[in-house]
Amino acid sequence: MSAISKLSARLQNHPKRVVLPEGEDPRILQAARQFTTRKLGVPILLGDRTRIEEAAKACDVRLDGMRIMDPTFSDDAPELFRILKSLPKFKNLDEETLEGFLKNPNYFATLMLVTGRADALVAGASTVSTGALRPIFQIVPLQRTFKTASSMSILECGKESLGVKGSLFLADCAVIPEPNEQQLCDIAINTALLFHHLTNERPKVAMLSYASKSPSAKLPSILKMKSATAMAHELAKRDMLEMDIDGEIQVDAALNPEIARVKGLASSVAGKANVLIFPDLNSANITLKMVQMLADVNTYGQILTGLTKPAALISRGSSATDIYGTMVVSAAQAVDRRFLFPKE
Repeated sequence: MSAISKLSARLQNHPKRVVLPEGEDPRILQAARQFTTRKLGVPILLGDRTRIEEAAKACDVRLDGMRIMDPTFSDDAPELFRILKSLPKFKNLDEETLEGFLKNPNYFATLMLVTGRADALVAGASTVSTGALRPIFQIVPLQRTFKTASSMSILECGKESLGVKGSLFLADCAVIPEPNEQQLCDIAINTALLFHHLTNERPKVAMLSYASKSPSAKLPSILKMKSATAMAHELAKRDMLEMDIDGEIQVDAALNPEIARVKGLASSVAGKANVLIFPDLNSANITLKMVQMLADVNTYGQILTGLTKPAALISRGSSATDIYGTMVVSAAQAVDRRFLFPKE
């Protein structure tokens, strides 16, 4: 059973509200229908009611069990306006500008999330990444113990020998172009913690590079991964986090036990990694997109990490299946892990 199928089964006992700023998008409507049919919670579709109803009819999607909200006419608008105006990054703006922000579905959805009107947010189906990310990073606070917000993707390749029964967690594929050592440390720890939350398995984190523990390697990109690995080890030990971290290591040695053996790598991670941390956005995003194009895989995310509320950025090329899986992951983030895995 895939990771998404397992999470779906568990989420039925803890249904959540997922706000979707692009309520008219056919893929959003199809994903929301799956979410509702499986009794996982209530999708909140933002947009013009008439247009959403017309779009739903055109793609033969029933809207029962879903909630439709138009930010322009919502009864919540006055209260959300006051909250927006009180935030440090917005308090000096004039009322007309603030009203413009509030009419933007991405800002409205983010305010719903931080005020508890929704449990999770999934955006980006028809919006450029910066337009979907900006309100989230402006409004949703970081977790107190971290200085970095990043992203994670779940790749389901169907090959049970890889990761956790075919599921791998990849980071950071969407947010930080050139992470430094401290940011890579935060990305590794954040992703490992979310991996554990969603799977209840022990994270085995591989800090990836094009070389594996080469004593003669002096290039900055390799030295950066060496330093980030050491920092992540120290942080995990200090906070008594149950996870294994190894690096710098090539991806084949991280995933294949035989290749790890041939290359003389012996650790709890080598050949058994389930979390892959890339040195930069170029390598991570290119890898993810190439795998999507060349292999028959499902990918979910980007799931944003390091924030106090569950939010996800989907690609404009996402399918309804991708969006549904991302909704499941985001909603599961909002469930206390003790309730998500009560007997394990």
